Amino acid sequence: MVLETILSSELAVRIVYPFLLVFVLVFGILEKSKILGDEKHQINSIIALVVGLITIAFSWATDVIINLMPFLAVSAVVLLVFLILYGFVASTNKEGLTLNKNLKNALGVLSGIIVVIALIVATGQWSRVYNWMFVDYGSGPIWGNVLLFAIVIGALILVWSSGRNKKSGE
Repeated sequence: MVLETILSSELAVRIVYPFLLVFVLVFGILEKSKILGDEKHQINSIIALVVGLITIAFSWATDVIINLMPFLAVSAVVLLVFLILYGFVASTNKEGLTLNKNLKNALGVLSGIIVVIALIVATGQWSRVYNWMFVDYGSGPIWGNVLLFAIVIGALILVWSSGRNKKSGE
């Protein structure tokens, strides 16, 4: 049984939340950009109020906002997890110990791959992705293309890095 609270009521979800979101965003943008001038808080708030009210007057606009918010929330959490993992790699301690730039980049890519795999597992799509990559009939050409792409990228990196190491007279 789902318990409906005032926070999940139709009024809150369709009117209050989209209005507050649009009002706060428009007000924040007007305050930060200072389009109307410094210390124009009242004018900024009136404009944000009008834009928020106009937004909730049209159901298609609120539908778009309502449909985008879960995606925004999940994306923000995934990005936060990646940034935390990358922060462990890219940060420096008080003694000034830092990792090699290439090692940082490799660990950053590895962190990104880990976050993507964790997202696939968390959404319950791991078996579908695994079957597509390894079991299904079309998985052979996929890995052939991945291998070819990796060889081309490796060759480009090798050529680029060997060209950087030479001096201008060589």
